[in-house]
Amino acid sequence: MSARRDLWTALSDAQLLAQCEVDTYRASGPGGQKRNKTSSAVRLRHPPSGLIVIAEESRSQHENRARALRRLRQAFFLKIREELPPEARTAGALAARPDYGPARDATGRLHLGRKDPRYWPAVGVVLDVLLAVEARVGEAAEALGVSTGNLIDFLSGDDKVWEQVNHLRARFGHKPLRS
Repeated sequence: MSARRDLWTALSDAQLLAQCEVDTYRASGPGGQKRNKTSSAVRLRHPPSGLIVIAEESRSQHENRARALRRLRQAFFLKIREELPPEARTAGALAARPDYGPARDATGRLHLGRKDPRYWPAVGVVLDVLLAVEARVGEAAEALGVSTGNLIDFLSGDDKVWEQVNHLRARFGHKPLRS
């Protein structure tokens, strides 16, 4: 599935949108007098992956479509897992990957914010490694070539990433990590 994840995330917005079923609708909720006058909310269904995302914050359908596309790209890294054979789970092999190696700083630590373009691809690799080692954080940190503390700091930087980590941990019978 990784080849598809890599292919999907490399597509332009127009190419990715062409693969999606797009629904527009009127969103409910707060927003004042003009909120429900236009169908500005956007739902994207990506049939090849089965993922669905929505954006309804803005009164602009254009802005909501762009926001939904960003969420879909993030969802690929959060939800689509790549199977990693044991030889691909070494610090050297992982550091050589273009979706993980550049995410580490000169000292080999993961220090990225969510807005950094290297963040989401690195999240995808980290979650793939966690799946491969049955969500054991210490083992994942060793494979990734970082400290356990650095890995936990990286994972706790985004609520959705943290949620995915704890879903993986529950799947393998581990207690959830606390933030």
